[in-house]
Amino acid sequence: MGNMKDKLNQVMYKAQHSAIREFSNLAKKTPGCVALTLGEPDFETPQMVKDEVFEAFLHHETHYIPNNGSPELREKIAAFENEKHGHSYTADNIIVTAGAEEGVFLSLFGILNPGDEVIVPVPAFMIYEEITKMCRGKFVPLDTSDNAFQIDKNKLASLITNRTKAIVLNSPNNPTGCVLNKASLDAVHDLAKEHGLFVIADDVYQQLVYKPGCHSIAEYEDLKDQFFLVQSFSKPYAMTGWRMGYVCMDSEIRERVELIHQFMITSTPAPFQRAAVKALDFNPEPFLEIYKKRRAFMLRRLKEIGLSVTEPDGAFYVFPSIKKFGLSSSEFCSRMIQEVRLAATPGFAFGSDDHIRLTYCYSDGELHEGMDRLEKFVRILESEGRG
Repeated sequence: MGNMKDKLNQVMYKAQHSAIREFSNLAKKTPGCVALTLGEPDFETPQMVKDEVFEAFLHHETHYIPNNGSPELREKIAAFENEKHGHSYTADNIIVTAGAEEGVFLSLFGILNPGDEVIVPVPAFMIYEEITKMCRGKFVPLDTSDNAFQIDKNKLASLITNRTKAIVLNSPNNPTGCVLNKASLDAVHDLAKEHGLFVIADDVYQQLVYKPGCHSIAEYEDLKDQFFLVQSFSKPYAMTGWRMGYVCMDSEIRERVELIHQFMITSTPAPFQRAAVKALDFNPEPFLEIYKKRRAFMLRRLKEIGLSVTEPDGAFYVFPSIKKFGLSSSEFCSRMIQEVRLAATPGFAFGSDDHIRLTYCYSDGELHEGMDRLEKFVRILESEGRG
């Protein structure tokens, strides 16, 4: 009969494991290693949110709920998005998802036919490419590394074909922390309007921005029926393990996309619905102030070490260049673990092999020790005649 592993869905053989997890696991296996790899807030979930779960149990809220989420939560999400970001959503526009990753999957699976193309500015989080391939679409990277990680309209236009179905945006961006400026957003808006393209806005870091004037592509109301707005409770509210998120879309499109959600997970956990309502009342500003201080420290130390970096305006990542050392990002990060016991995520995982990603949602002590070890490793490379 042969090996049953050889009879799986063909797309499974091309799927890649997360390099973020791979290097995080390698760090765990290395005694004394400092890991600045995972994008997970080091804060506790706010007590006011955790208390609501107990309330849900006390009120016996442990049974089936509507597939798309409780009416209370979807109404709260609509009000939150409308107030915070100028949208005009109702509960009928919303599906509550198992984190933002399900939201991205629903969006791409809901629109892609085999051979359809998806343009993604890179560097980018790997799930866009992997999910696109699982949906039998074609991933089309738009390199932004030579433009301070902003989108060049002419370069974007040159990638659009008669098979282009969607553009995916992540701003603030993982891994760079950069926020798309108005010129970048206008370029996407104009071309999406002209060519009738869907736009998937992965806005999970929208509440973690360090300067005023950060806008989302989803604010262009004339494209509302072409949008999928993906959000998560994980990053702003330190709720990564709760796996709660949502996706907003045109109500007629939602009527079809909800079928994917229904047959994948039925619904997210009932007790968490009440807690998610409460989370939207929490102001993450205290978290943001701590991230600001950590960002300033990381940028100062990178400058002292001699690594060039585009200053991030959001999220909790820095993405310094290692190009001058002549090493692949995988070799750089592997050697760094072995020689100074510091783990970072190699840039190849985001489509940019001459960078590494460092995460600063760790304690001050870990960040100080981590940057000291990074400096030690850079000096080792320089002593070898690199850089």
